[in-house]
Amino acid sequence: MKVKSPLEVYNFLPRTNCKECGYDTCMSFASHILDRSAKVYDCKPLVRDAEKDPKVKEKLEKLVELTSPEIAEVIVGVGDKAIKIGGEEVLHRHELTFFNPTAFFFDVWDTLDDKKIEERCKRVVDYKKFYVGKYLNLDGFAVRCTSNDPKRFREVAKKVASYGKPMVLISLNPECMKAALEELANQRPLIYAATEGNWKEFMKLALDYKVPVAIRAKDLNVLKSIAVTFKSAGIKEIVLDPVTEPLGEGLQGTFERVIQLRRKAILDGDKDIAYPILITPISAWLIEGDEVTKSYWEAVIAGMFIVKYGDAMIFHSIDQHVVMPTLTLRFNIYTDPRTPVQVAAGLREINSPGPEDPVFLTTNFALTYYTVENDLNSAKIKGWLLVVNTEGIGVEASVAGGKLTAAKVKEIIEQTKIAEKVNHRYLVIPGLAARLQGSIEDETGWKVLVGPIDSGRIKGWMEKNWPPKK
Repeated sequence: MKVKSPLEVYNFLPRTNCKECGYDTCMSFASHILDRSAKVYDCKPLVRDAEKDPKVKEKLEKLVELTSPEIAEVIVGVGDKAIKIGGEEVLHRHELTFFNPTAFFFDVWDTLDDKKIEERCKRVVDYKKFYVGKYLNLDGFAVRCTSNDPKRFREVAKKVASYGKPMVLISLNPECMKAALEELANQRPLIYAATEGNWKEFMKLALDYKVPVAIRAKDLNVLKSIAVTFKSAGIKEIVLDPVTEPLGEGLQGTFERVIQLRRKAILDGDKDIAYPILITPISAWLIEGDEVTKSYWEAVIAGMFIVKYGDAMIFHSIDQHVVMPTLTLRFNIYTDPRTPVQVAAGLREINSPGPEDPVFLTTNFALTYYTVENDLNSAKIKGWLLVVNTEGIGVEASVAGGKLTAAKVKEIIEQTKIAEKVNHRYLVIPGLAARLQGSIEDETGWKVLVGPIDSGRIKGWMEKNWPPKK
């Protein structure tokens, strides 16, 4: 995004404060365009005037250009399950944030029998992992044409599409790809891949069926040349695959090519290659070794490029030792560093507590909160959990930074009226907040018990310390 301040955007707007965009003022709308929570086309008067006046149309197009992300955004799929890939602004997350999490596509191939296809699709659709208050899911399918039979590829692609997730269609054979697109173009699959040998046919397919297309080439000059040709033909939704090689110097070369692509796009402003990057961890299955070794390297490759600019990935393994770490890493890399992941402050009831049960204290940093909640539930401990607003910061840092204080503890006790729910005045605080014991007692009048540093040890701590000795 070339504009850096709301005022720069504001100068392009009607400045009538009509509120049709959903915001009270044009300046507020401009601010939301900058943080990408609003779009230029949400300004209805500007769009209407652009249809009538060529000068306003030029103004609108200029604003769209200035507010477009550095890396083009490509949409795969339709409806509420569509996936946005690319759309990034910076090289490093701390400079702003990363916006669209890496999309994970899992392969299904057309030489599998129908029953196994159904089983594999169901595994992908049903997979979910609860982490820091959210369910993490797998994004879509990559349907591979291993039969080289247009009819079979079309049949399998249609079957996979019935599961409702976005798809990548994989074939180098234009006839096979065309057969699938005749059935599924309205689902907006990503077609993979245009190469030096078939780019003309794939360009025609992308134009005829209006679907996004991936270009594959190890030589970055070739990759750029095909991308420029596609762009000149009117294709806007392009994805780049610089070829993922799984081991040794090959993997190093892949890493270097990806870095070159993203740095040239963002630092040098080269719009000819400013497209999302597709990584294929599935290539790990080309190396020698057993399945565990191959899937291990698949996870390693995925981890490397989740951190460094992989906007979409194609996997083979659906095993937990591949999926869990990659989902967890993706979640953490794509959290917004400007807004810590947090939960609402307040009082939580764990396992239907009564007036005799303990009162625990924690912060509203989501990872801390859900860890404590899960440990209490796992240990089947009945208790009251006071959650203090520390602006999404964990216990140790919030104590050191003055976000967790005796005054805030007193405030949450009064707000939640916990004193009316229990017949004791004992508060269990985290071990890392031990230094606040005295000040909390002075401020609140409650007796403070210092709990363990690790909430996983609460059960053992309870056996020794609860009920407290009077």
